[in-house]
Amino acid sequence: MQPFPPWHWDIPEFFNIGEACTDVHAKGPRAQQDAVIVEDEFGGTKKLTFAELADLTDRFTELLRQLGVERGERILIRLPNCIEYSVVFLGALKRAAIPVPTSILLTFDELAYLAKDSGAVVWVVDAASWAALHSRLGELPSVRLILVVSDREASVECWTEEGKSVLALWPALRSVSGVRGPERTRAEDPAYLVYTSGTTGYPKGVLHAHRVLLGKQPSSEYWFHFLPEGERVLHSGKYNWTYVLGTGLMDPLYRGHTTIVYEGKPEAHVWPALIAKQRATTFIGVPTLYRHILQYTQASRADVPTLRHCMSAGEHLSEELLQRWLDRFGLYIYEGLGMTECSYYICHTVSRPIRPGSAGFIQPGHRVAILDPTTWRECGCVHSGMLCIHKSDPALMLGYWNQPEETARCFHGEWFLTGDYARRDADGYIWFLGRKDDLIKSFGYRVSPFEVDRVLKDHPDVLDAATTGEDVDAEKRLVVSYVVLRPDSPTTADDILAYARQHLAAYKAPKIVYVVDDLPRTRNGKTLRRALHPGLARARSQQGAPR
Repeated sequence: MQPFPPWHWDIPEFFNIGEACTDVHAKGPRAQQDAVIVEDEFGGTKKLTFAELADLTDRFTELLRQLGVERGERILIRLPNCIEYSVVFLGALKRAAIPVPTSILLTFDELAYLAKDSGAVVWVVDAASWAALHSRLGELPSVRLILVVSDREASVECWTEEGKSVLALWPALRSVSGVRGPERTRAEDPAYLVYTSGTTGYPKGVLHAHRVLLGKQPSSEYWFHFLPEGERVLHSGKYNWTYVLGTGLMDPLYRGHTTIVYEGKPEAHVWPALIAKQRATTFIGVPTLYRHILQYTQASRADVPTLRHCMSAGEHLSEELLQRWLDRFGLYIYEGLGMTECSYYICHTVSRPIRPGSAGFIQPGHRVAILDPTTWRECGCVHSGMLCIHKSDPALMLGYWNQPEETARCFHGEWFLTGDYARRDADGYIWFLGRKDDLIKSFGYRVSPFEVDRVLKDHPDVLDAATTGEDVDAEKRLVVSYVVLRPDSPTTADDILAYARQHLAAYKAPKIVYVVDDLPRTRNGKTLRRALHPGLARARSQQGAPR
């Protein structure tokens, strides 16, 4: 098999993601081309051209300046998929502030932790979330400014609450004058901060530099299949997920392509209809979504005539699903593998045949080794080891936010230790074997069992808890928890489920709770998660599942 062409990195001293994704295309032939499109189930279609996106992000940058937001200060974003998201995220980058994307599924307790840990000074929030959460503003001590996203035509609004300034975003943007453009940032300067599940029960912040967008260009070259005349990329996920921020926003915009996202109920029939309506050429999702389209719709190639490229990540893509999609739509699904700390660095590509079950190839430009974690020597073909990325990789994070010791633990000499295990076959295909830690991948999300345990143990009747993943079938893994209750407690498994849904985001909350007399443990008293199984439950009546 012919080797890939050599990749040459060209990382300039100065680079700004926000500017590169907007201004570069705002005055050229793509100025009036759609840059961002948001299809909202209830709000209809909203869109911005590259020229409009550049103008609005400049206005947001200037608004931050006028409101006293300095370089390097953190901006917490809690928004659904909306047209304002790209303005806020990219505009913050142009100010050299640090946006912190968060999910609207998070409870206030989870949000408050992220605000405190990041030291965010600004909170950008949608009107619905504001109405539900503003009474607890006092629990966000570092936040001094709140920008509320509501209807564009809302009257000018500005008030003070809990000693904090609150402004309606659109009136504030319209009032901005004297726009001075983006800050000059170095490629090595901090860009954005994203939180990922940690092994301590609390999320940890991953800080990326502006160079990360340049570090992701092998992915744009080999995982995507961009054509020069312009692509229309529909991503099925939410902007708060790094998978979507990259492949559904920054990566296409940087190369002058149109990005499309959806806000609403993610029912299977929605996606073929959106592909057709928006003439999407590329569709990106998780395997579960592809499976739902096949299972719950009759859509076929004739219904999506513009579609020519499909991509997937977040879960393992099975050979059976790959074949079923090919049979129905005549298209392959190209799988990618990465992590929050280094984006996507392994993928299948159109220039080489897909080998079902493998994760594809190491993308050119990325220096990756499979190392034996006992000797730290490189493993040969067939032998498995840990995927490790050289510390010089432009896509690699700056480090974990305020956790220098945790950052140091992730390196061995010149190598960043991903914690992912794999083997490489004789043809260069990478076969992913999973992680040695306990993190659970369920429906495309990465869930820390320690975080779930921590919340469950806060229940007054729970003595102990252990969370793990349970495979329902070959392509579906659920988050499930085993709990030990206080003797004679009236609390049921369903009560624990309700408590979890109240205090955890929906994707983190267990789908099944088993009440057990005790948890399996090692000789040292540590919970033995691999020994957890439904047979440990006291009785069928002590199992709780969502109705």
